[in-house]
Parts: sequence; structure tokens; C-alpha cells
Amino acid sequence: MTAGTNELRNAIENYTRNRLGASGKFDVLPTIGSKEMVALFPTLIGAKRILIPKVAYPTYLVSGIFGGAEVKEVDLDPSSWPTGVDLVWINNPSNPTGRVHTPAELDAVINWSRANRVVIASDECYLPFPDGDQSESILKRAAGDNSRILALHSLSKRSNLAGYRAAFIAGDSELIRKLLEIRKHLGMMLPLPIQRAMTVALQDEIHVEKQADIYRNRRRILVPALTKLGFRIEHSQAGLYIWCTRNESDWETVAWFADLGILVTPGSFYGSAGSKFVRIALTATDTQITEVAQRIGA
Repeated sequence: MTAGTNELRNAIENYTRNRLGASGKFDVLPTIGSKEMVALFPTLIGAKRILIPKVAYPTYLVSGIFGGAEVKEVDLDPSSWPTGVDLVWINNPSNPTGRVHTPAELDAVINWSRANRVVIASDECYLPFPDGDQSESILKRAAGDNSRILALHSLSKRSNLAGYRAAFIAGDSELIRKLLEIRKHLGMMLPLPIQRAMTVALQDEIHVEKQADIYRNRRRILVPALTKLGFRIEHSQAGLYIWCTRNESDWETVAWFADLGILVTPGSFYGSAGSKFVRIALTATDTQITEVAQRIGA
């Protein structure tokens, strides 16, 4: 079933209300991973003018290009956004920066959406992994009025199910109804075993809390080693990454790490505003993370 089994739909709806804080009328839809929905969403809703963060997951830009849309990079400040757009992407917490959006920032985005009648798609894949700052889902800040608001969530991150391609969207019932009708004809449904796995995973928070502790501990191992060598850490209050710089070209920093046998991602992969930063993933093993800290320290 493209809409999801009754058991899965109930699990997603309960999670959306109880964990994300959604209220009022909303609908849910399982998706084949969150990347699939990010890549296709502008095309499926016919968006032709799109706003994305200046430093962002590359698929936001690619999805606009794929759909023949005009894409503009913006700061998280709706007062500076142009009007006449069809879709705005936000990413909270951010990949790659780990930036956590404040309640006031989310409220400003929602108010702008309501004033301009523009769809807001909030990619919240890293929300289950706070480190110091815990953000809120945009659905909670919407306070029951979910019109033109969608939140995307991924079990690839939350439950380490990356190979399963298990995710969902929640929010505006009318938008999700339209997406469901299109996806039915495209045959975009999750296999039944994956739907059953999602149903089980969404009803358990113990494994998520354990994983969040692992990421927090890895960050606490790496951050002191980096700052001791003069790296400046920006944001990185949540998620799976450290976003850092030592005020040089990102490729120079990548080469410095590579000489130590360590792979990091150049910030320019996420937009020109990241050209002096690198993203360090916390997804290696605990042993490897400790070894990285030791190599840096040596």
C-alpha cells in the first residue's frame, strides 16, 4: 500500500503527535527514504521558484535543477526572502553545520509562510540527535495549523536503517493527499517487510537514545582535539557532524587530514559559503574516532 499499512500509519501518527508535538489536523505518508522525497518533491508539486539554505544538503539544489526550477540560496531570515516563490526548504538541525533553529526562527518561518501562502518543507532527519541544544519540529511550532507545512523524517538516521530506505512525511493533509495520488501511479510504495520494520522502530525510543549518546560522546572526544590545534567549531549542536574551520581553503584542510589518513568532506560541497569549512562525520566506530583524536593530537 502506497499510503502505508494501518499499523504503520498509526505508528507514524502517534510518533508525530507524541514525539514531534504535532497537533490539529495533519496526514502522514511513508516514503522510500527521505532523499527520494527531497529529490522529487519540487517536481511533484510543480514548484518553479525555490529557496534553499546557503549552506545545505546538495539534493535541495539538485531537486530544483531536476524539476526545471529557479533555485535561490538564502539565510534563515524570512525578512530577507523574496516573494513570489513556491517552496522553501529548511533543514533543522542542519546538515552539514549541525545548526539548531530556535523557536523564534521557526515561528518567523511559519509566519512568513502564512503571510505569503508558500509551502515550507522542513527536513528534520537529525532531530533525534541533540547535543546541548534540542530543537523542535516545525509541526509543534505550527500549533495545530499545519497548512502548507511539511516535516520530513528518516529512519536511516534515527534507527540506523539507511539500507532500508525508510522515511515519512507529515503535515498539510491536502498536500499529502496530492502526493499520495501521484505516488500511486508511479508505483512508489515501500515493500511490506520495510513497512513492518518501520512500525516496530517508531514505537521504540530506547535504541534512539542510546545512539544519541554515542554521537554525543564521539563529539566530546573530537572537539577538544580539534580546538587545541586552532580549529574553530561552528554550530554543531546536534546531528552527526562537526562543522569546523581553520580559516583556509577547505581543500587545504581536506589535504591536511588526508595526510593523517583521515577523510573529511570539503565544505564547498554544501555551497560556496562553506568553502573554508570541513564536515567531520561522527559515523565511524568509537575505536576509529578515538584513533582520529590521537592522530590529530600527535
